Amino acid sequence: MITKISKILVIGSGGREHALAWKFAQTHDWDNVFTLPGNGGIPNSFDINPMDFEAVERFCKEKGVDLIFVGPEQPLAAGIVDYFRKTDIQIFGPTQKAAQLEASKIFAKYFMHKYEVSTARFKTFQNATDAQIYATEMDGFCVLKYDGLAAGKGVFVCGSLSELDAAIQEIRAVYGEKVPLIVEQRLEGDEISIIGFTDGKSVKLLQASQDHKQLLDGDKGPNTGGMGAYSPVEGIDPVLMKKIHLRIIKPTLQGIHEEQMDYKGMIYFGIMVENGIPYLLEYNARFGDPETEVLLPALKNDLTEVIAACLKGQLSDIELAFETGFFTDVVLVSGGYPKAYPKGLNIHGLDYQDTEVLVFHAGTKKVGEHIQTDGGRVLNVVAHGRTLEESLEKAYRMVDKIQFEGMFFRRDIGKRDNKHLQ
Repeated sequence: MITKISKILVIGSGGREHALAWKFAQTHDWDNVFTLPGNGGIPNSFDINPMDFEAVERFCKEKGVDLIFVGPEQPLAAGIVDYFRKTDIQIFGPTQKAAQLEASKIFAKYFMHKYEVSTARFKTFQNATDAQIYATEMDGFCVLKYDGLAAGKGVFVCGSLSELDAAIQEIRAVYGEKVPLIVEQRLEGDEISIIGFTDGKSVKLLQASQDHKQLLDGDKGPNTGGMGAYSPVEGIDPVLMKKIHLRIIKPTLQGIHEEQMDYKGMIYFGIMVENGIPYLLEYNARFGDPETEVLLPALKNDLTEVIAACLKGQLSDIELAFETGFFTDVVLVSGGYPKAYPKGLNIHGLDYQDTEVLVFHAGTKKVGEHIQTDGGRVLNVVAHGRTLEESLEKAYRMVDKIQFEGMFFRRDIGKRDNKHLQ
């Protein structure tokens, strides 16, 4: 039974969760929005392990929480939705079975193949040596994917045998020799994020966004959890969206129905467009990060009303509405990220006020009166403008006000030509 939603708990600790809590607080005020474990910039954060479902349940009963919104993938993969389905506390997210679409890349690829979702050719392996032998036959021009959750860092895009060797060495160092892997055809095009709400029967899409996964300008360097994003994406027209619907979204919904998945949550389609043809790279079973930080400020709807419609199986009755213009997110990261980085560095400039810019905290903690770094991705600086260029100018203007030792960021967010979208 769906009950009235007045108090909300957001599960997670990153910029995505700060953006979610901020969006809920617009209609429920901060006193009725809680975050576990949160971070140094999210009001009403409580240091409780979200993987301890019994502790989360006790917290919900103590605070009178009506709805849990699960931000990150780990609790979904561990079955948090299944656990709370047995309680009287409502929860938004796919069950453990449905979350396999993200938790196992091998499961997802076989699902795509079974339901004829447009995707790259692939082959699966159970050890690094066999995967390397097969990828060598492709002259190293391929994509290697670790099967499980890897915080956005389990994908290796290779363009040569030397890059393949380096990727295999890193895979062995992190996961060992016996490791489930996918070797995939490498596509060359423009990557976009298509994210929507689903009740398992229909999908309502947010505006298209584009993540910047590589560490360095020009899309160079290692993959990260995301160095920035913007939305909407220029060049995406109704013809391309129709192809995405017919080749990717429609067969996915068919598969969710036929596999009898209990899926009431967010669904993320990571798509590569090569010469106007969309291919699904991956599913995520939740909001993307940093995409959330630009998508939620653009959404005009009351987020709670959309979620309630999903939980009732009545999402088709909802129409999403969006602000005009563009939103940009520049992510500020710690020196050394995505590898080892220091923590506990004081952050300066957060007291600078700019009503046209939002700052969502990710890897921060509050120590006394100071906000300090506590993660790789530290802050998300988000700005709105009538044009993409205006939103970028506002975001980078705020970035220049913020300082912490070793702070690093990309200077080319939103600068791709996206020539493959046409």
